[in-house]
Amino acid sequence: MSFSIATSGLNAITEQLNAISNNIANSGTVGFKSGRAEFAALYAQSQPLGVGVTGITQSITRGGAINATGNGLDLAISGNGFFVVRDSAGTTAYTRAGYFGTDSNGNLINSSGMNLQGYPVDANGVLQVGSVGNLTISSGSIPAKPTDGLDFTANLDARAEKPVTATFDPKDNTSYNNTYATQVYDSLGREHTINQYFVKTDENTWEVYYYMDDQPLTNPASQTLTFSDQGILSAPNGAVELSIDIPGAQSLSVDLNYTGTTQYGSDFSVSKNKGNGYASGEKTGQQIDEDGSVYATFSNGERMLQGQLILANFANPNGLAAQDGTTWMQTVASGTPLTGAPGSGLLGAIKAGALEASNVDLTSELVGLMSAQRNYQANTKVISTNDSMMNALFQAV
Repeated sequence: MSFSIATSGLNAITEQLNAISNNIANSGTVGFKSGRAEFAALYAQSQPLGVGVTGITQSITRGGAINATGNGLDLAISGNGFFVVRDSAGTTAYTRAGYFGTDSNGNLINSSGMNLQGYPVDANGVLQVGSVGNLTISSGSIPAKPTDGLDFTANLDARAEKPVTATFDPKDNTSYNNTYATQVYDSLGREHTINQYFVKTDENTWEVYYYMDDQPLTNPASQTLTFSDQGILSAPNGAVELSIDIPGAQSLSVDLNYTGTTQYGSDFSVSKNKGNGYASGEKTGQQIDEDGSVYATFSNGERMLQGQLILANFANPNGLAAQDGTTWMQTVASGTPLTGAPGSGLLGAIKAGALEASNVDLTSELVGLMSAQRNYQANTKVISTNDSMMNALFQAV
């Protein structure tokens, strides 16, 4: 009996050594989760039969260090969750290994060629939350967008006096108090400059004159700004619509919004000046935010939403079945996946330009290796001792 018990020990320790050696071999594998052999004593009623390995369990919930790589499509999860990937046969898998790139069609794929899953966008760039599919980054250019809105917030100096020259002339800086230039774009992507000239006409009252490319606008030519005795803008209450005819292009209709503009006893300053137009641009790269939003970036400084990747979590992540060292499949023990955008609920955030390293603790594995070696030697000693005893018994007969 002792022969079989010692043999069961040797077999179990061999499986333990396999698990340890696999961990050590994958200590540099991105997204790898270390495994360990689980031992259990074997009995036939009260009769000991040795030891067996009930399974190799992986430490799926224990994260590895996040290391920066500088590659924008290398992704790491800071917190809970798994990337959702799908192969060409439609089989879904889950991984923490964030090696991603694009194929010839712009699809986001991992190093095994599986498609990254997420919420796509429609033809208008609107995110289709709830509809999960392959994420694709467009390779085309972005057309020009004419400016149709401009948010302008400033402080006009309440200490200012009326200009020395009563008749406004943009070429005479004594006929106005302040000026500010803003770039806008027409339907062809050409850049134009709108100048605003601020003239104090009375206490708490200012007149703003509009020029574009050094030519006066006519609709409207100017706009009156009035402030309360507390320096808050009283009028206009809404946006001022500037209508501008441009040769060879569509007429511009720009809603100029002065919301938040004040008149306090401090120097003239502009805190916000943001228009929504831009010139055409060519794709230069891609960018992924912490919430998983995927953007294509363009040479004109703009970026266009391409989709949003999703993460999945499980009631029992350790119940997932390993496909290989870095991807897992759903099982009854793991439960059904709970999917959502990164950063929502209990799901972690995305770190772009970084990868999650293996969670293997080399020091612990080497200590385990020495312990397994001693246990192996002890079991071989049992067999050797039992053999000696059997030989002594046969010689005595």
